[in-house]
Parts: sequence; C-alpha cells; structure tokens
Amino acid sequence: MAKEKGAPEHIAVIMDGNGRWAERRGLPKIMGHRAGVKAAQAVMEAANAFGVKALTLYAFSTENWKRPKEEVGALFGLLQDYIDREGGKFVKKNIRFRAIGRIKDLGAPVRERLERLERRTKDNTGLIVNLAVNYGGRPEIVDAARALAADVKSGKLRVEDIDEDLFAGYLYTKGLSDPDLLIRTSGEYRISNFLIWQIAYAEIYVTKKLWPDFGRDDLKKAIDEYRRRDRRFGG
Repeated sequence: MAKEKGAPEHIAVIMDGNGRWAERRGLPKIMGHRAGVKAAQAVMEAANAFGVKALTLYAFSTENWKRPKEEVGALFGLLQDYIDREGGKFVKKNIRFRAIGRIKDLGAPVRERLERLERRTKDNTGLIVNLAVNYGGRPEIVDAARALAADVKSGKLRVEDIDEDLFAGYLYTKGLSDPDLLIRTSGEYRISNFLIWQIAYAEIYVTKKLWPDFGRDDLKKAIDEYRRRDRRFGG
C-alpha cells in the first residue's frame, strides 16, 4: 500500500504498561510481557500495511537492568524465543530488522540472534524495524561523541567539520530520517531517555491504553491525529 499523503515516515513507540496489564488481571508480570510481544507484532504488521518506512520500538532500556533478575532473564528469554519463532516472517514480508543500543554488552545468546536476524534481512526493502535493546538516549549520544572524538584524533575529521548532520551520522539511527511521530502508551507523559536527539521535532501522541491492548486501530488513530497537526518546525 502506498503511503498516504501526510502520514509519518518514521514512528517511534514507547511500549509501556505490560506489567500493569498483567497486574490488573491477576497474572504474573511475564504474561504481560508475552501479551506485549503480540502487540508489537500486530503494530509492525499494521505499520507495514500503512506504508510507514521506519518503526522504532523501545524494548529494553539501559535503566531496565535495575529490575529483578528474574524479570530481566524472562524478558530476554521472550526475545530469543520470538526471534527463533518469528524471524522468518521478517524475510517473507520484506521487513528489514535492526537492533539499536549497546548490543555488544548483551549476552551471547540474545546478541547473536539479533545480529543474525539483521544479516538475514539486510537486503529487504520494506519497513525498517529498529528494536531498541539495552538502549538509552544519553548513552547513545555519549557513544556518538566518543566515536566522533576518535575520528578527530585520528585525523579523519577536523573539528570545524562537525555540524548537526555529521553528528547524526554517528548515532545508532544513522541513515534514517528522524521520527515524525512518537507514541507512548499507558498515559505517562515522559520520554524516558528515548531518542532524545532524534525526537527534537517529533509530534507526541499519548494514549492511556496499556501496550498489550494497543493494536492496528490504535495505530491508525495515532496516524490520523498526526495528519491533522500543523508541523511548523519553529517557523
């Protein structure tokens, strides 16, 4: 399907509310995360159908390591199982998968699966799905600054060459346009250290729906709201 006029090219999503979804149903928190995985799959398929070019999903932040070890282990187990079971769908549906964040710091089982799925889908030409894992906006900027400083030190760059466009090329999202629309579920009004460079001019859409209840119709509603807004970029 061709992208509708005025629809966002890049959508970023803070997938919030899995734990509360489970708690309200008297279920273990891991069941909320399982339901959240299904919601993520539905939103990816909807974004692909709506002609969105890039979708960035906030899956696990650098701060999430503070959670109980059992929950963290279960989360990464879910991610590994998902890639094993559903990775082939990315190939069949022409979706390109990318993992962004401090991926090298992850354990080998999950890191190798993420990297393998990236390789399998690198030539796909449809929707780009960025999964933010072990991701933080401030760490991303620090990593970019370190890489930039190393290139200046080595003589590859001059300090006077540095501008916003060049700096953006050192971020995890290099090569992609900045998000046009940021969606946050569960009714919280904060960005939680997510894409803090890239969302400088993103439209923000907040819904009280918990992430496991967010689906195709909800994504369409967010896109419709985005299309009604007047983006002036400070002008």
